[in-house]
Amino acid sequence: MNETTNQLYGEAPLPATDGSWTAPTAPAGELAIDAEALAHRVAEAERLLAQLPPVPDRTQAEARRANVLHAGCRAARHTFLDRHADAVYDTLTAGRTRRPRLAELAAEAAVRFAGLVPDAEQLAEERTRVQAHKEGREIDQGIFFGALLRSPVAGTHLIESMLRPAPESAARLAEFRSLNRLELDAVLLERHGDAAHVTFRNAHCLNAEDNRLITDLETAVDVVLLDDRVRVGVLRGGPVDHPRHAGKRVFSAGINLKELRAGAISFVDFLLGRELGYVNKLARGLLGDDPAGTVTKPWVGVVDSFAIGGGMQLLLVLDRVIAEEGAFLSLPAADEGIVPGLGNLRLTRLTGARTARQVILSGRRIHTDEPAAALLIDEVVPTERLDEAVQRAVHDLAGPAVAANRAMLTLAEEPLELLRGYLARFAVVQAERTYSPDVLAKAERHWARSHRGTEGAAG
Repeated sequence: MNETTNQLYGEAPLPATDGSWTAPTAPAGELAIDAEALAHRVAEAERLLAQLPPVPDRTQAEARRANVLHAGCRAARHTFLDRHADAVYDTLTAGRTRRPRLAELAAEAAVRFAGLVPDAEQLAEERTRVQAHKEGREIDQGIFFGALLRSPVAGTHLIESMLRPAPESAARLAEFRSLNRLELDAVLLERHGDAAHVTFRNAHCLNAEDNRLITDLETAVDVVLLDDRVRVGVLRGGPVDHPRHAGKRVFSAGINLKELRAGAISFVDFLLGRELGYVNKLARGLLGDDPAGTVTKPWVGVVDSFAIGGGMQLLLVLDRVIAEEGAFLSLPAADEGIVPGLGNLRLTRLTGARTARQVILSGRRIHTDEPAAALLIDEVVPTERLDEAVQRAVHDLAGPAVAANRAMLTLAEEPLELLRGYLARFAVVQAERTYSPDVLAKAERHWARSHRGTEGAAG
């Protein structure tokens, strides 16, 4: 190990009070040499971390020491990836001849580049803990994916890889084509003529999104896009169990805050995988082996009751939004403390900057009887006329030229480079926010209130 590389990745002195750490600078080295140096740096930090008590049992001084150790490793990872992101990605994808999905890519990186991302054992240990008691190793995954997405070469390839059908989708397509119906754990998919209706069935939590729902929604979206009998997709929430809404349809209550507090919301599979997976497929369609062979279809959203958080984010990529009278939309990210997915990127072009800031920064709700609702909702109808409005929308959007034109609209409104740049920053910021003290404290307070029966399971 050369002297400058050792300076960059070697153990840094630990400050006694403020917990700050500044990464030294050094000339760029070769990939193998820098990878070895990073592995050494992280291994030494892990040895020192292992001497500390678990997160909830640490004193303030021990917590500061742990923070310094993590900060030092993260600064070193940033520097390593600034130098070698493309080379790392090419190593993991055999020169971009393979297209691993996010989880596979992260797992392979843990094996091929020790210390770059958490390994399987570390992630398994984290999954046994509530969010506030974790080491925050998903932040390291955010650094990794943020660096890959910053690269025009690696980032573009990764986005395109995530636009391919998920591995299990082909088998589920055969089932759907046979029965015109596909029952997944949290989603029901049914075909009626030209339309495939995707119904959210997370009834116990107001159709809030969790890991299971995200997985099922990607499968359902894949099947809709792969089935050449289907011209239009329809998204709608099913009836829920919550006492205040029992038996009534709800579109979505956003992220499941109970699951977030419990540490069961995955950064790779949910927070990042959602944006690169089914939501981006709603916007851009499925990508085949030939980039010119993208399959895209129009989508209709039906808002019963409310679309909160991730639910409202979905509406921003749909082609027709129908809402029942009295429904509302909101992005309570400022209150929750996290980033509302790609809402920050997409909302402004629909509502303008002032309204977008009111919604995202101040938690403003948009109700169907407000003038601003017309910027986000195409049609507001009484509950009993929702089905009729959906049929009209399907008829309007089933024309042969619609898919091609909506693809061109997406290209104009959200170029791939714009998306890639946003996602690169989002990956890092969202991972950090989900472990920030304010988010952890809010999740605990929400959990305590919901256990007293005063609030629902999601937010």
